Amino acid sequence: MKKSLWFISVLALLSLVLSACGTQAEKPAAPEKFRVAVVMPSAINDLAFSQSMYDALVRIQTEMGGPEKFEFVYSDGMFVVDDAAAAIRDYATQGYNLVIAHGSQYGSSLQEIAPDFPNTSFAWGTTVDTFGQPNIFAYEAASHEGGYVNGVLAATLTKSKVIGVVGPIETGDAKLYVDGFKAGVMATDPTVQVNVNYIGSFSDVALASEAATTHIAAGADAMTGTAQMVVGAIGKAKEANVLWFGTQSNQSSLAPNIVVASQVYHWEVVLREMISLIQNGTLGGKSFTANLANGGEVIEFNPDYPLDANAKALAEKTIQGIVDGSIKISLP
Repeated sequence: MKKSLWFISVLALLSLVLSACGTQAEKPAAPEKFRVAVVMPSAINDLAFSQSMYDALVRIQTEMGGPEKFEFVYSDGMFVVDDAAAAIRDYATQGYNLVIAHGSQYGSSLQEIAPDFPNTSFAWGTTVDTFGQPNIFAYEAASHEGGYVNGVLAATLTKSKVIGVVGPIETGDAKLYVDGFKAGVMATDPTVQVNVNYIGSFSDVALASEAATTHIAAGADAMTGTAQMVVGAIGKAKEANVLWFGTQSNQSSLAPNIVVASQVYHWEVVLREMISLIQNGTLGGKSFTANLANGGEVIEFNPDYPLDANAKALAEKTIQGIVDGSIKISLP
């Protein structure tokens, strides 16, 4: 009888152990770390295009719980397209969930590489073209919106009625920004002269400096420009005490006394959507736009610049008008 009781007790204990093991086995596995690699044409601290993406990835990493949950690596300074293509392909072989080609010049490379890695998601910008590929996302910035706001501010603050624009290459979000800026100036004061100089390069700081010097000599007391080469133009603006209006990243730190405001790209708005889609099995085939309405673009006023309250109120009213649709931006 005692042996029978002992045997029953052992069976009961084994049943409990197996039940506990089964319960543990049934627990859902911890989500895998999401891994992103990005290739960028300039330095991550360029205060322009590349930094806007780097900063967004840092914000996403914080939101998702740190490096244990979200890992990202990058190759910056990839202005040579062939080198960038090699980096993109190398990252794809390493099993990253998302490989970002942050530059419109990388499009043809991505079009060739993506089909070789059907289980990897790719993204590129600024564009809306996914090439019809199921594993390519595209993203762009409605840069004309913040450009328009900056134009309104510039037209309000200029005293000489001459404004200079230092553009890189007349394409993509750069052209969109410049056209929006001009539209904002004209809508505010059509008597203001806007001189635009496209230097033919995204990265030539010396040429940007020369263009800015030419604008200043022509009487400009306010300037703007876009792409990583603008650090040269901002330097000249600082020397001549000429107002500057930034875009892509917050450029106040370069010249706190003359940078009035910056349109800042917050790519995390589109990155969140991409990550969610990838986690749910959609690897591409969609395009996204960052704008003032969805927070993908933000006008950041420089707290160190003594902006007139009326001018700031006008800028904020303009932002609201673009968001609610009461202001329609007419581009050439």
